[in-house]
This record gives sequence, C-alpha cells and structure tokens, in this order.
Amino acid sequence: RIRPAQPSHEASERRNAARVMRANASGVGAVDARALRATATAKATTAGRRVSSASGSRITVSRRRVRAMATTADGERVKKLQNGSDIRGVALEGVEGEGITLDATTASAIGRAFADWLMVKTGAREVTIGVGRDPRLSGEMLRDAMFAGMAASGAKVVDMGLATTPACFMATVTPGVEYAGSVMLTASHLPFNRNGMKFFTSAGGLDKPDIKDICARAAAYVEAGGLSVDAPSGVVRAPFLPTYAAQLCDIIRKGVNSPTNYDTPLSGMKIVVDAGNGSGGFFADLVLAPLGADTNGSQFLNPDGSFPNHSPNPEDKEAMEAGVRAVLSAKADLGIVFDTDVDRSAVIDASGKEINRNKLIALLSEIVLKEFPGATIVTDSVTSDGLHKFIKANGGHHLRFMRGYKNVINKGKELNAAGVVTPLMIETSGHGAMSENYDLDDGAYLAVKIIIEAVRRRIANEPSIGQVLETLEEPLEEAEVRFKIADPDFKAYGGNVIESLLETVNDTDHPLFGKSSPAEDNYEGLRVCVDEGDGNKGWFLLRCSLHDPVMVLNFESQVPGGVKIMAEEVGAWLIDQNFSKLDASAVHALYRAP
Repeated sequence: RIRPAQPSHEASERRNAARVMRANASGVGAVDARALRATATAKATTAGRRVSSASGSRITVSRRRVRAMATTADGERVKKLQNGSDIRGVALEGVEGEGITLDATTASAIGRAFADWLMVKTGAREVTIGVGRDPRLSGEMLRDAMFAGMAASGAKVVDMGLATTPACFMATVTPGVEYAGSVMLTASHLPFNRNGMKFFTSAGGLDKPDIKDICARAAAYVEAGGLSVDAPSGVVRAPFLPTYAAQLCDIIRKGVNSPTNYDTPLSGMKIVVDAGNGSGGFFADLVLAPLGADTNGSQFLNPDGSFPNHSPNPEDKEAMEAGVRAVLSAKADLGIVFDTDVDRSAVIDASGKEINRNKLIALLSEIVLKEFPGATIVTDSVTSDGLHKFIKANGGHHLRFMRGYKNVINKGKELNAAGVVTPLMIETSGHGAMSENYDLDDGAYLAVKIIIEAVRRRIANEPSIGQVLETLEEPLEEAEVRFKIADPDFKAYGGNVIESLLETVNDTDHPLFGKSSPAEDNYEGLRVCVDEGDGNKGWFLLRCSLHDPVMVLNFESQVPGGVKIMAEEVGAWLIDQNFSKLDASAVHALYRAP
C-alpha cells in the first residue's frame, strides 16, 4: 500500500506576502516576468482514513501530521495544466510517480488570471465571481488561494461551498444571483490527489481558446512571483446548492403536473441515490425527499474526498454494481448513480438493469423524440450501431460526431443555430446536454428528465423505462485498447497511421480487410464496418486521443469471437506497416490470449 505524504482536508496556508503585481487587464504582455519562483506549503492534520484511487485500490493515510509540499511553480508547467476546456493537475502527494503540479500559488495565479479575463470579456471594472468545490481533500486550500488571486485583481468573491458543476453555471443565470463568472473546483472521477477547475459565464462553459488565454495569463503571474495564497477578508459565504435543488424540484413538479399530488409528485415511489461520496448527496435530501419519494437505501451520500467506497463514476463497473445492489436490496423503483461533480449520471431500473452509456443515450433519445419528432441526436464517435438503429426506429436522426463532451455539445449548438432541431447532445461517458437547459451537461437534470418519464409511465400504466430499451440491439462483444505514441509530434504521427489504414481498407487488392469498408460518417479517426456474415455487422474505430500521445482502438461485434477476429486482422496490418513509434502490444494481446 502506498502511503500518501499529504492528503489534506482542511488546509491552512502559510505564505510570505510579497509585493503583488498588478496586471494590465488588457493582456498578458503587461506583466513583467521575474526570475523569482513562488512556492506554497499547506499543512493539515488527517485522521486515519482509507483513500480510494480511481482504480479502486486502497491507500492508507496514517494518523499523523502531513504536509503537501508545493513544487517550484513555473510558467510552462502552468500552461500544461490545460485539459481541453478546463484545468487539471495533481494537487496532493500520495500516488507514486505523480508530483504536485497544481499548488496554492498556481491556483492564486489562475484565480487572478480568470478575474482579469472576465473583466476584459465583460468590460466591467468590478465583477463578482462565485467559487464552488467538490469534497476533494485539496479543495479548501485551492479555493482560498483562488480567492486571494481574484481579490488581488479587484474582483468580489463568493464562497458557494460544496457545489456541483451544473450548479456553478446556474449561479451565473439565476435571477438575484447572476455572478459574472463562476469556478468549480473538481477533477471529476479522478483519484483523490487530483484537482482542477471548470469556468463559467452566463454564456456557458469556457472553451479551449479561453482556457489557453487564462493559463497564459496565470503563467505570467507565476513567473512574476509575489502571489498571496491566503483567503482575503470580505469573502461572502453563500451556498448555492439549496437554490439549485429548489429549481430541480420545480422542474419535476411542472413536468409531472399531477392533478392530485402537485407538490409531492413522487409520493409512492422509492428512489435510491449512490453519490459515491461526491457532491451528489443533496439530490436525495433536497430534491427527492421533499417531493415525496422514499429514499431509504441510498448510499454514500456523505461528501468524503478520500472516496472510500468506490470511484464516483457512472462508467465504473464497481460503481454501477454497487448501485444495482442498492436498488435490489431496497426494492426501489429507480436508482441514480452520480459522478463526483454531478455533471454525469446513470440510472438503474427496478429489475437491476444498468442504464448507462449507449442505453442511457437510447432512453433519453426516446424521451426527447416524443416531444421533437424527427429531431437530431448528436453523440460521440464510439456509440454502437444498435443505438443508431434505435434512434432511427424512433423517428430521429443520429449524428455520430467526435469524442469530447464540449465537441459534442458545440456541434449540437451549431446545428440548432442553423435551424436543425437538436434537443440532445450526449457522449457515451454520460456527459449529456439538452438545448432546453442552457446546453449544459448536467447529470442531475438528465436524472430529472428520466424521473419525470418514469412517473408519467407509471401513472399511464405504460411499460417501464427499462422495458423501453428491450428493442435496443446491444453488441455481443466489445473491447477498447490503447497504443502509446513515442513521437513528440504525436498528433501528426497518429494522423499518418489513420491515413495508412484508410488507404489499406480502400485497396480492394490488399489481402487484409476484404470484408471491411469505411463508415459513411467519419468525423473522428476511421470507423470501419465489418461484414461478419449472416447479416451481422461489426465495426472497429481507430482514433487519436484528444490530448494525450495515445491512439484508441474500439471494437464491437455481433458474433462470438468477432472481436478477436477483427483484432487479429488489425494486428497483422500493424505488423506489416511496422510503425516503429507505436506500441501496439495491447491489440496483439486481444487475439494471442488463450
């Protein structure tokens, strides 16, 4: 067992306050970089607890004084914290080989940079920024440091306390609140030592160019030095979760519109929640219970940044199995599993059927297509052929786009702007947004839509939500493998691999891939359709990771041994091509295994 050097739950920072440099809000160039490097130290006392990594392994934290030593902060490291449209890094020691990259000094710089960016964006000299967090052990330390940076830039700061990512956005559009911007401190389902930031304005979540701008500004502040990490005086504490929960309650009341139980439309239903010790426990106590639902049997509702029970991740096998056990044990009508920051969810029906990934998309598609016949559903690239048929059979159009929830959501927004009705855009990970809800990926909102449908079906004596999915064709076999690319220009290298595969698949004289053809909709990588005989169709998709030097290969088959057959053909092609900087051992293992 690894013994973490510093998981801290209530961190207090000690910092020599140096001269805080004022940045010109018009850009990074106004900040003079100095050689001075800033470091920050946070100390905390942690009682003995068990810490769970994302893989489910247990890490013991002893009852002793522990210290999170910050790394020397430098500008280039700050820029590398960008993870697409958000920021992520290692905030605590405790996992071998993972040094701290997101310390208090860096958080202060990012807070100041976001405030600068927001003032430029809004044209306002004074802005109010709300900051929420999930229960991660480093959350309070990073929060206080962000407050220091924001205040140094002249922003007013509000502590929203324990929050969810969707709630942080809603704080920018809710009348009477309407913060100019908000930040959610979270690293989603990643291990206890990680943390990160998601940024919002009333226009939605920030995009990649915005994050790049903020990271560049923050890097300049870090290079200049003199950053405070102590929370300033005057921070306003205003928890927003109760307001957000009340909004969800109102949506359910209006959606069910019960003539006899308008205020308590969930009376007579038993719904259990598995929050995975993240931020989602509020849903049972502040949403379901006030609406009359029996929530006995709900589990892991208490926030605990050590995530002691299972990874808070609706895609995680252990998390879903725990949810199934809770539903069956409680004899519940429905179960809901949330990820840490509640921007994703999955459900479980009364029989214990897991409804996540393709099944979740199918269920939500069925719901929205009744309201918007003929509408378009946007998904990522790895959704199944069965889902495609399901959407078409329900009168919809399916656009299989790219991985990355922001890519999926932005494509839906683009289509709606062009007049193509697109009510749902959702990734197989569970990141799903609806156009009626600010195009916001909100796991609680999707759960609300499913709850409303479950109640409606119950009142109308129609088949349950689980029975709706009986016509969804599911693959007999599926697999995913990853290849590391040992080339600094990994995107170009991966692109060349994909081009070579396309050329081979299209070559009718080539001895390989004789029963294969490129899919018509290749927005990402190359999806290849495979004739498996007797009307069965399989497929494989080779694509580049969005951010990492990795290629990803997905398989789905409708016949026994089909994945192994496809993997062997791809493996033979890789050997023939001899891509020296591509580690393809994972695909060879698929067909060489006994």
